[in-house]
Amino acid sequence: MLSEMSKEQLELLSYTKIAEMYLKENKKTMNTADLFREVCKLLDLDEREYEDKIADFFESLTTSKEFILLNDGNWDLRTNHSVKIDMGDIYDESDSDEEITEDEEDDIEMSEEDNYEDDSYDKDIDDDDLVDDDYSDLSIVDEDELDSEN
Repeated sequence: MLSEMSKEQLELLSYTKIAEMYLKENKKTMNTADLFREVCKLLDLDEREYEDKIADFFESLTTSKEFILLNDGNWDLRTNHSVKIDMGDIYDESDSDEEITEDEEDDIEMSEEDNYEDDSYDKDIDDDDLVDDDYSDLSIVDEDELDSEN
């Protein structure tokens, strides 16, 4: 497929698209450097272009949803890997069967009360006493007084 394409056709594709097609055809995983080297060979890019563009290629691989980075540091197509989630691991039936003892329940109730109780709060303070005294030094000036000062 890739080998049948002309250089002009390949140049119209992104590096990640070429890498995706390469991995599909060869059915093997590859590290970033080797994969980009193959892309560069197909496009006839020289060593300088390889060095200049490999970081961008790596970023493209990491942001693309088509690729997955495996534990061994090699890239593969995400479609070749499926994730199996065992719901039994998430919802372990033994967790729901556990009962809380009366002592544990008392401990929980006490800790909840402790969280809400604040000794620094004075229960005898009225709402009127909560007025902020920081404004007591301020005076009210109307617009006419401001205009006359300027």
